[in-house]
Amino acid sequence: MSSMSFSSSPISIPDLKEIVTLRHHLHQHPELSGLEYETSHTLQNFLQRYQPDEIVSELGDTGFAAIFHGKKPDAGPTVLFRAELDALPILEKNELTYTSIQKGVSHKCGHDGHMATLVGLASMLHQQPLSKGRVVLLFQPAEETGAGAWAVLHTPAFQKIAPDYVFALHNLPPLPMGHVLVRSDAFAAASVGLKIQLYGKESHAAEPENGQNPGEGMSELIQAFTILARDQHHFQDLTLLTVVHARLGDVAFGTNPGFATVMATLRAFEQDDLNKLKSLAIEAVKLVSHKYNLKYNSEWVEEFPATKNSAEATALVKQAALDLNMDVIRAVKPVRWSEDFGHFTNLYKGAYFGLGSGPNRPQLHHADYDFPDELIPVGASLFYRIAESVTNP
Repeated sequence: MSSMSFSSSPISIPDLKEIVTLRHHLHQHPELSGLEYETSHTLQNFLQRYQPDEIVSELGDTGFAAIFHGKKPDAGPTVLFRAELDALPILEKNELTYTSIQKGVSHKCGHDGHMATLVGLASMLHQQPLSKGRVVLLFQPAEETGAGAWAVLHTPAFQKIAPDYVFALHNLPPLPMGHVLVRSDAFAAASVGLKIQLYGKESHAAEPENGQNPGEGMSELIQAFTILARDQHHFQDLTLLTVVHARLGDVAFGTNPGFATVMATLRAFEQDDLNKLKSLAIEAVKLVSHKYNLKYNSEWVEEFPATKNSAEATALVKQAALDLNMDVIRAVKPVRWSEDFGHFTNLYKGAYFGLGSGPNRPQLHHADYDFPDELIPVGASLFYRIAESVTNP
């Protein structure tokens, strides 16, 4: 174990070694968003050893919830903790005994570790049930695309669970190992993907005058997006517009291309800012299309709301961390990346927080990233303490 400053867990995890092995198995067999069938099956089988009072399956298709009752389940609130099932379309560069066997797919965000952390919490709840209330362990699909939380929330079976509080964590390199990052109100940025198709007219490359090549318009649109991202006077707080992909026609030296694609990610700390940025981006598309006599089509994809924490839930996280002698850091600004847990905190009292995974670890979404196993009992202990605080204040 590293030199973290928290005390030992209030409850041990006797099968921690097996949970680590489970994490390695999940890492070795990753599945992309919406395709997490084997991941879900493996977890449900493993969790049977902890005798959950109920398993609610097919939440957002591959998702499920394991529910653990306190000794008096109807006498207290229901508190939900979430982990994500999905991996990323990234080729892993690590050489591990459990390196991903799925070429081009790997757990580069630590969701394998988040799942193992929730399994560790299940072990604790099995050993020492809470005095009252219920704890829901939600294993959610498709976080990376922003579709999973929305799908779960719109599954009738989930609506019957009706949690009173919702919590989730994310491991954070380079934050010191075991440090807890908290923030009331906005914790993670809102974001959305924009896909623009520009349509001109194809012709022979020897007769460009007989066609309408959208290349110049595509180039000007990219420049317009870049200028828009730099000009912050329209907005209350940080906004970003990142061009992530551009394509002009097909690879054919004899053809003057007739179509182009530009894709960008828009993000902002404030939802109003994101809405304004979206409007300005579409206005730029219209101006370029008109100038170059092009038709266009726009599509919004993978939309994430800003993840906003309630003050009460954030205070519960902070106090639970302090109870375990963990270092707590208050984030001055929200993190720039997005997270679909905002769909939950828009409906229920809740908090999303960071758990440091070490300063010398590769960053999230990097090809050589790997979740640190020593963080599993830390996160599980923190979740358990939060559950105690909520159900027996």
